[in-house]
Amino acid sequence: MPNVFYQFEQNIKEIIQSLDIAKDIELDLSRVAVEPPRDSGHGHLATNAAMLLAKPLKQAPRAIAEQLVLKLEKEPGVQKATIAGPGFINLVLEESFWADHLSQILAAGKSYGAGATGQGVKVNVEYVSANPTGPMHIGHCRGAVVGDALANLLDFAGYDVVREYYTNDAGGQIEVLARSAFLRYREALGEDVGAIPDGLYPGDYLVPVGQKLAETHGDALLAMDESQWLPEVKNAAIDSMMDLIRADLAALGVHHDVFFSERSLHDKSAGASLIENAVERLTAMDLVYTGTLPPPKGVAPEDWEDREQLLFRSTDVGDDMDRALMKSNGDYTYFAADVGYFQDKFDRGFKEMIFILGADHSGYVKRMEALGKAISSGTSKVTIRLCQLVNLLRDGQPIKMSKRSGDFITLREVVDEVGRDAVRFMMLYRKNDAPLDFDFAKVTEQSKDNPVFYVQYAHARVCSVMRQAARDMGDLDISQDGLRRADTSLLVDDGEAGLIRKLAEFPRIVDAAARSHEPHRLAFYLYDLASLLHAQWNKGRDLPNLRFIHQENAPLTLARLALVHAVSTILASGLAIIGADAPEEMR
Repeated sequence: MPNVFYQFEQNIKEIIQSLDIAKDIELDLSRVAVEPPRDSGHGHLATNAAMLLAKPLKQAPRAIAEQLVLKLEKEPGVQKATIAGPGFINLVLEESFWADHLSQILAAGKSYGAGATGQGVKVNVEYVSANPTGPMHIGHCRGAVVGDALANLLDFAGYDVVREYYTNDAGGQIEVLARSAFLRYREALGEDVGAIPDGLYPGDYLVPVGQKLAETHGDALLAMDESQWLPEVKNAAIDSMMDLIRADLAALGVHHDVFFSERSLHDKSAGASLIENAVERLTAMDLVYTGTLPPPKGVAPEDWEDREQLLFRSTDVGDDMDRALMKSNGDYTYFAADVGYFQDKFDRGFKEMIFILGADHSGYVKRMEALGKAISSGTSKVTIRLCQLVNLLRDGQPIKMSKRSGDFITLREVVDEVGRDAVRFMMLYRKNDAPLDFDFAKVTEQSKDNPVFYVQYAHARVCSVMRQAARDMGDLDISQDGLRRADTSLLVDDGEAGLIRKLAEFPRIVDAAARSHEPHRLAFYLYDLASLLHAQWNKGRDLPNLRFIHQENAPLTLARLALVHAVSTILASGLAIIGADAPEEMR
């Protein structure tokens, strides 16, 4: 399906190459862009082409723009081309162009804007990946929504996407989990365990884990040495926590394709572990050596014990310091596990690996990008998106505590109170790296100030209009085929033209959001589209000739129904990417 902006971008690039002043000059046209003007009164499309060409062509931008305008005015569909400011070019397209494009949107249906960017490139999106030590909290919620919406967006844009969760089921926190579960096991057997000791997990979510252990083992675990019961309780606790996490994520509409176990990286059942094999490959690339590291920032040199250790030469691939691969006791470091994990992903054929992490992981960015570059020899791209904190409010007042978790509001509590759709949309109504205020009162009110309600109401409003048309104009064919046959040239009102142009932006929004890994752009776009739909409906209340349904004018009614049906189709496509429903009615 043609992207209007991409179509004109390609046309402009061809025109540039045909100019006499550009002959025999190798030009970089990658930054030539066509986009909507900031002020819609300036036209329908705007390009920076003349501004970018001034330096390589050694001419004034306006002089170049004048030559481009002469050619652009002859392009099919162009009504007028004008120069603004120092050399920007604005285009006004003919009404017939937009009418024809609406017909193309109707013909494409749900596929409009889909599949044009990714070209089947294999992408791994890893998100959430919380330690399996308790239920999901609101911080995990934002990463889960951003990651899942990004995966949906990339899938819609034509990438081959795998949604992955890295299970941190090795390390000290799992021992703490097991000891906490064992305490609840003793409690389930009738023992008074008193207050939960410091250092253990206090939340009530471990009570069912202890009860299940008691049902399965009776009191047999009490007679065992710690070395015997600890592995048993670890496995049971991890399984229970992952079941809890999956259920929490399912309530949010999040489902992963792969749950990758950290323990599998250390497994030597088939010989060498994945970590050992990966480190060996880096060694063969001369990226591993034995040496020393400088003291961390804030540690005085005299307080730092200098010792030789196995190191990854990550400064050779863009990191700000080399990284330790092995601890003093001979165990591999957490970073070494990352090495094994990256190698595994690369071996699975991913050309791009995206990580959605909390803001507290900002120190990981350079080392992970460097690691990806080293392991793939620069053939795979590593992208990291950090999610800032979510501030939970009720009528503007902060809320923090949860009995179930012990010290934080759980994801499930938020979803149960306000619903999946409100949570998902609002988590995307700010860019991921900006803090977000989530007010329970605001996200449930039915007003324009509640974006998810406003967008879903727009879709429901169109469905109501279509039901009314079927009731009041039974002889009018408003089937999909009937709407595609509508005479879209009858749509001459400025509001109708504005809606068509906003619909035409959808492929560009999908493309730009997918390339930049910014799904929040889609939420903003849907709100703007919904606003235009509501505005046009409101105009019809005051001016009967602009109403969507005119019983005395069937052709115009069909054209307007075709337009609002196209709006509902794009709203439904966008909401599906976000992970929210497109309701046919709202009460």
